[in-house]
Amino acid sequence: MYDYPLYRPPSESNSLIIQATLGCSHNKCSFCSMYKSKKFSIKSLEEIKNDMNHFRKIYEHVEKIFLADGDALIIPTKDLKEILMYAGKLFPECSRITLYGSPKSILLKTHQELEELKALGLSMIYMGVESGSDEVLKDINKGASSEELLNAAVMVKNANILLSVTVIAGIGGRKNSKIHAVKTGELISNMAPDYLGVLSLMAEEETDLYNKIVKKEFQLLSDKEMLIEIKLLIEHINIEETIVFRCNHASNYVSLRGDLPCDKEAMINQIDYHIEHNKLKYEYDRRL
Repeated sequence: MYDYPLYRPPSESNSLIIQATLGCSHNKCSFCSMYKSKKFSIKSLEEIKNDMNHFRKIYEHVEKIFLADGDALIIPTKDLKEILMYAGKLFPECSRITLYGSPKSILLKTHQELEELKALGLSMIYMGVESGSDEVLKDINKGASSEELLNAAVMVKNANILLSVTVIAGIGGRKNSKIHAVKTGELISNMAPDYLGVLSLMAEEETDLYNKIVKKEFQLLSDKEMLIEIKLLIEHINIEETIVFRCNHASNYVSLRGDLPCDKEAMINQIDYHIEHNKLKYEYDRRL
């Protein structure tokens, strides 16, 4: 039924996954190996509907649906609307439909199109931001500038669709650690997403970034440096609206969770405590 590998956000662990696309429409980020084994394609409406019919026979109750793979929002709006309508008809009990949306795919939509998708049940878009630094974004071949990332976020928010973004601590390496943290905090402040997840960079084989590390062209942060960077990032998020903040992925050394801005000071204090008292490893080979 599925074309593997198959990925979904941690918060979609209990969701029914409908594979509407295969792979990622960009698939050029230097740090990512998720879809390197796949050539991007959009499944036909007939295939997608047949998949949904199959799952309807299996599951009596489907509360949440996640449309995979890496950038389902790239599907032409007309077809995506038909997918959402069919899902709503087949799974009337479903209260939430979500998907990944690249900045490019978001910017290709109009405000009206996003509003129409929202009306048909699209509840939330997951967007990988990675960094707010244009230098870092260029280095990792993100395919979008900080301005484009901000514009995409504004479009999602203006359509009253929930926005969940992720950034990657350590993605700038030692060289760009400070500017990455500061610029990312500032970008998040301007975006005002509903959810923010902070991951820690894990070097994966068969990626351009891994090759740079092997050639000594990129220096990974130590555990302590990673925490210092995350602290600096949090310090530069200044916002009045509530952001649900999570830094509790398996890649993170210290688990942090709370709401910004109300839990900002407490999370900074927690980081300071671990830096001072925990026996953190400072070498690089943990991620190699």
